[in-house]
Amino acid sequence: MSSPSAAADPTALRACWHPVSFSAAVAGAPVAVDLLGERLVVWRDSSGAANVHSDLCIHRGTALSLGRIEGDELICPYHAWRYEKGGACVAIPQLAEPTKVPAKARIQRFASQERYGLVWVALDEPRWELPALPELDSPAWELVFCGPYTWLAESSRQVENFTDFGHFPWVHPGLLGDPERPVVPEHTVRTEEHVLHYEIVRPEAPNSGDFPVFANETSELPLRRSRYELHLPYTIALRLGWGGEEGMVYLFTSQPAGPERSIGYVVTGRNYNLEQPASVLQDFEDVIFGQDQVVVESQRPEIVPFDLADELHLKFDAVAVAYRRAMRGQGLAPQT
Repeated sequence: MSSPSAAADPTALRACWHPVSFSAAVAGAPVAVDLLGERLVVWRDSSGAANVHSDLCIHRGTALSLGRIEGDELICPYHAWRYEKGGACVAIPQLAEPTKVPAKARIQRFASQERYGLVWVALDEPRWELPALPELDSPAWELVFCGPYTWLAESSRQVENFTDFGHFPWVHPGLLGDPERPVVPEHTVRTEEHVLHYEIVRPEAPNSGDFPVFANETSELPLRRSRYELHLPYTIALRLGWGGEEGMVYLFTSQPAGPERSIGYVVTGRNYNLEQPASVLQDFEDVIFGQDQVVVESQRPEIVPFDLADELHLKFDAVAVAYRRAMRGQGLAPQT
């Protein structure tokens, strides 16, 4: 069970951008998604723009995601009430004059945007912009989409796992870590408002024969420099470099679907291995996230305890400590 100090503040989280789907997954039919325990429907109008509404017909509470789209209207599957993209019902077929619609006949519309191949939603006026990743907008960088990864754990646990360098040798041996080198390199965390900045430099491990995804194919393995930006509450931008022109940009973001369910999305940009099939990197991430999922879903409480006294922290846990402090400092988790 989760203690009261463990829960992030759902009201504060509403004023943040969250991913709810890959853009490519929203095509000709409405899509149901969960965000902070609320059911939403995502659909495209005739211009191709994504719209996000409450997945609840005002008439009888039917899931609009079971309906269909005609032009710029979302049609309820139960009684065929028609909603325009602003949320107003524009026609009720059962009326003698279908367009004479009561003013109350409308559904809630939420702010949304598409960026980096994802649909993002804010349930209230968002406090911050999305992170700037110009590489992911550049034609010189190839994008690979991995996931989504649904875990029975809260988004903070999914994010903290991504920040945890100490588990690499044991959970991902031969892929991200080496049990012969378990010591975490020195690193510090700088917090600027809602963004944590940190960098770690370590000797590169050899590429796995099954997953040659990193730019380290020389006989003398270079240092890997990893520069992170953790954007509260649940988004991480990582830039990987090996001292040359080749690099990788890695966006990880978690959808807080419910109190103990998160959905992770990965968007990777790289300017090397452009001829390599995307499936190689996708298969690699599937293995990594599968290994992590088993461990993280075993954690108790399922939600990160933001009271620092609830767990033991050591020097190599600097990012997790800074993250928990920043979440509390920005009002996204309770002060205790």
